[in-house]
Amino acid sequence: MKWLLLVYKIPREPTAGRVYVWRKLKQLGAVAVQDAAWALPRTEKTREQFQWLAAEITELGGQADLWEAEQIYSTDPQTLRNDFIETVEAEYREILAALKKKKRDLAELSKRFQQAMSRDYFGSALGQQVRERLLSAEGGNS
Repeated sequence: MKWLLLVYKIPREPTAGRVYVWRKLKQLGAVAVQDAAWALPRTEKTREQFQWLAAEITELGGQADLWEAEQIYSTDPQTLRNDFIETVEAEYREILAALKKKKRDLAELSKRFQQAMSRDYFGSALGQQVRERLLSAEGGNS
């Protein structure tokens, strides 16, 4: 598997820039490999997203380097992949729990599902279950 690594430095002040970058990384579903080194699976879409973020970091007065990488050794080669899977599956479980409630906002849950799905780089089976439950709930069958 090939990965993209974004390594950056950003000025400590103002803190708004640091917070913006952190939120953007979380929104993309990136995983921290080290403090200022974040990874995403390499796709055209993730490459473009990291390139945009690198440009924004530069505009904030920081420095950014974007790397393509291939993991050649790890004590547990599945660790990084599992970090992505565990994060998105936690989101899916929260949506499933909310779907069991009598008073639920299906539009909001659908939005949350779409956001989680955009970070589901490995096609979680749980995501398919959430999709089916949402479709069933929207059809009035639950």
